Amino acid sequence: MAAPSAAGLAANVFRFRDARSAPDPVLEAGPVAYGPLPVPLVLDNGSFQARAGWACPRSDPDPEPRLQFRAVCARGRGAARGGPGPQVGNALGSLEPLRWMLRSPFDRNVPVNLELQELLFDYSFQHLGVSSQGCVDHPIVLTEAVCNPLYSRQMMSELLFECYGIPKVAYGIDGLFSFYHNKPKNLSSHGLIISSGYQCTHILPILEGRLDAKNCKRINLGGSQAAGYLQRLLQLKYPGHLAAITLSRMEEILHEHSYIAEDYLEELQKWRCPDYYEDNVHKMQLPFSSKLLGSTLSSEEKQERRQQQLRRLQELNARRREEKLQLDQERLDRLLYVQELLEDGQMDQFHKSLMELNMDSPEELQSYIQKLSSAVEQAKQKILQAEVSLVVDVVDSKPEVMEGAPWARLREQPFPRAWGKLLRRLMSRGCDWIGCVCWGAEGSKYLLNLGLLKPVFNLAAYHQLFVGTERIRAPEIIFQPSLIGEEQAGVAETLQYVLDRYPKDVQETLVQNVFLTGGNMMYPGMKARIEKELLAMRPFQSSFQVQLASSPVLDAWYGARDWALDHLDNDEVWVTRKEYEEKGGEYLKEHRASNIYVPIRLPKQAASKGPGAGGGGPGEHG
Repeated sequence: MAAPSAAGLAANVFRFRDARSAPDPVLEAGPVAYGPLPVPLVLDNGSFQARAGWACPRSDPDPEPRLQFRAVCARGRGAARGGPGPQVGNALGSLEPLRWMLRSPFDRNVPVNLELQELLFDYSFQHLGVSSQGCVDHPIVLTEAVCNPLYSRQMMSELLFECYGIPKVAYGIDGLFSFYHNKPKNLSSHGLIISSGYQCTHILPILEGRLDAKNCKRINLGGSQAAGYLQRLLQLKYPGHLAAITLSRMEEILHEHSYIAEDYLEELQKWRCPDYYEDNVHKMQLPFSSKLLGSTLSSEEKQERRQQQLRRLQELNARRREEKLQLDQERLDRLLYVQELLEDGQMDQFHKSLMELNMDSPEELQSYIQKLSSAVEQAKQKILQAEVSLVVDVVDSKPEVMEGAPWARLREQPFPRAWGKLLRRLMSRGCDWIGCVCWGAEGSKYLLNLGLLKPVFNLAAYHQLFVGTERIRAPEIIFQPSLIGEEQAGVAETLQYVLDRYPKDVQETLVQNVFLTGGNMMYPGMKARIEKELLAMRPFQSSFQVQLASSPVLDAWYGARDWALDHLDNDEVWVTRKEYEEKGGEYLKEHRASNIYVPIRLPKQAASKGPGAGGGGPGEHG
């Protein structure tokens, strides 16, 4: 959880970082070969962020992916006429000014735009120090979506072999690479992966170490939809800050301030408590200019403005007294009318009116009349003496200067306890004063501080977003898609559906290794929530184990790197250029972290008919 980034901020107030991505440097060429074999390039082609690096051994001093950048690009309007070329990834800096120009090669988590995907590859190869002008003489391990459409793989293979001239490629699923990177050697080869990313959430059953593709399920919800939902919530809550509530800031709130409630309804009940709300609400400080329009006023103009505000307060108080006097007078007239009914002997009408007034006896009526008459008379006296009883002494100074002013002389005078509390509270604020010296009914003097009349506008507080229940409402959509109007099953229902497709003994084996991976699984409380859902759906006293990836975002790249090092000289898992030319771009060699290869089955063509066999001609169908 991020701490307030500026000194002096109140509790639970956080500034938006609005971080800008720094342009990636062009690195020197990486390791060329390990002995006789070239070093593989590992590309985790995610829809939110792409990660690229070399498959270096774990003992290498730089085993991390060398590049991490947003998988978006922006092409300027003048690019086709010799203007600046397209900008990719971290070269974009801040995304918000270019939001309307951003393009992604992905439709959900499947790359479909070959031209934009080529820009991402060019950016990766260039900044890794690999020349892509001639050919890329390195094998490539590339991640792809679960049950990736054949067209997408065909497009990707065509790009890699025809454009970059790579020697061979291996495809794998990011969630499976992460699973095997975190899987202990002694653990069963069965498992159940919940992989949730920027666009989609997948439930992947693993049987005997291989993906059971027939029973995989996808939910079209992830971090992108949560950010959009959070943006709509806060824009409705703060319509005055529509332009400042950007998607980038919503993603920052999701990444650093949101969490998953273990019990959503119970957590909402906690937020109804004012103390809980005050302790847990996160106040996000929007940027603002501290220069006020009124700061250019002269001291005389400020003094006049304060006096005008004081007069308005006096008029408001007088109006309220008059309104209350009018209401009391109307009620008194009503009571006197009922009393006249008694005096005139109209007993039936009198008792009926007495019941309407909720009174029991004439004595009670008389008591109310006396009290109300006294109150009306006192109110009239106060209104008549209002201009005489209040003498205003306007003082424009700091509290420490007031020590020798009327406040110091009146400190020992008796005055109401509530006024004393008010004065002490206002003195602690250290602001300019507007003081009022008043004479009370007993002739004692009171000093009433009207400091609140000063046109003090807390500009910082006005530019704060109070993020309360939104911290749990936005990420909750993957469990309750109905929150945003989606007619889909949530993670828990989909998990139950997948398990129900297996016999009881297989279910018991699968739930012993439930694995969570993907950037959307990094919310605090996610593991506890999945365990609670499993506890609710599994039989009584049955066991299960839930494991969160050690690095839900990077473990897919780490797993692909480990796989590349283990299978570098195994030709049974790599698709070579010769095999691409013979079997087509959709061809895939299966391995433990790959999709299942389903070749294209073209329908059998009907035998051609001769001119006399059916009379088929151009105009046969009219």
